[in-house]
Amino acid sequence: MTMKLKQLLFVTLIGISFNSFGQTNTTATSDTSYWEKGTTISLNFNQAAFSSNWKAGGVNSISFGGLFSTRANYARNKTTWDNAFELQYGVVNNEGQSTRKSADRIYFDTKVGHKISDSKWSVFGSMNFLTQFTKGYEYGEDAVTGDETKTLISNFMAPGFLTFAWGMEYKPVDFFYVRLSPFAPRFTFVTDDEILDNPETSNYGVEDGSHVRSEWLAFQLLSELNKDVSENLNLKLRYLMYANYEEFAGDKIDHRLDAIVTASVTKYINTSLTLNLLYDYDQDDQIQLAQALALGFQYKFGSAAK
Repeated sequence: MTMKLKQLLFVTLIGISFNSFGQTNTTATSDTSYWEKGTTISLNFNQAAFSSNWKAGGVNSISFGGLFSTRANYARNKTTWDNAFELQYGVVNNEGQSTRKSADRIYFDTKVGHKISDSKWSVFGSMNFLTQFTKGYEYGEDAVTGDETKTLISNFMAPGFLTFAWGMEYKPVDFFYVRLSPFAPRFTFVTDDEILDNPETSNYGVEDGSHVRSEWLAFQLLSELNKDVSENLNLKLRYLMYANYEEFAGDKIDHRLDAIVTASVTKYINTSLTLNLLYDYDQDDQIQLAQALALGFQYKFGSAAK
């Protein structure tokens, strides 16, 4: 996949997301009450410095992170259309090391549903896209010189995941849902040949000589809890399970859990604790873990901002 094609794919997805946030059908043009929209912007900055004679030890460091999250949800009669778009990026620089990423994420999810009678169940169809902005490296140290070494292990659309899902959704309350998708084809993209040619990477399941892996027969379970536990405390949990029918086994089922606890210190200042757990056999046969604690600025507007 050429660079122009990658850029076209990214721009197309961005266009779809913003178009979905702005559209209404012809019957709702004069009444925007069917839409609930919200946006959250967060900026985090952390810094630590020590004098040369600081006996307790320490490393001078500086880090910066940003998050842009926007939602647009439509509901009229028994029909719903939910959209979520998130951009996240962060960097950290420790003295004696090169600048490294601390967060990198491009996420888009759109789902159309229709309620079954007056129950809490709906039938739905959805599309989900996930990738990152920039190159990711595995860092090490040269055994002879002691210099820092780095191996390219990821990049924009390397990997990139595009998943379509059809099934049933159970939503008993506004802040919680479970989606069950017996048919959930997923496409895994690895468009960087340097990653494909590196024997130390797993190619994310993409076969040699190809840039895309297609999994047509698969099951997906997605569940999300997004609740204000108290006036100043929000808990967000998102769990995803993905199982390819052709490789259905305990160690071949993908799991991902994202947990974020956000506490508001003032109207615009908050602190957050983020935890990410990932198990994907095509990436690594061990559980991957990422954790971050941040204090920073946050601005929300719109009734759907979380």
